[in-house]
Amino acid sequence: MKEYIFSIEMETRDYELDAQGVVNNANYQHYLEATRHKWLQQEGYSFQKWHDEGLDMMVSEINIKYKTPLRGMETFVSCFNVRQEGARFIFDQDIYRKSDMKLCVTAQVTSVCLINGRLSRGEEIREMFAKYL
Repeated sequence: MKEYIFSIEMETRDYELDAQGVVNNANYQHYLEATRHKWLQQEGYSFQKWHDEGLDMMVSEINIKYKTPLRGMETFVSCFNVRQEGARFIFDQDIYRKSDMKLCVTAQVTSVCLINGRLSRGEEIREMFAKYL
């Protein structure tokens, strides 16, 4: 497994499975989002607080590649790194099945920053994420 700035263990739930007995593809977006939210909490930030202050970080694009399926009640590790390209913040995220550390999903989540509803160059976020960029 490569190096990441953040990782968290989670567990799949039976109700997330599809007819084939594997985690439905849409649930991976929830896992990816929960990972970013947990990291922000750890760093002392909150999407809700930012929103109340007029700052919104919005997902503008998601590219997910499904590699190995997860099944019900499996523990997995969700990890990411973040980088900035112009005004965009790109989260390179991976999910590994914990039992064998097989890569299940790799994703690129692109976000942009809005200040009072207007697109920003991301200076406010860049200052907060500086030690990771």
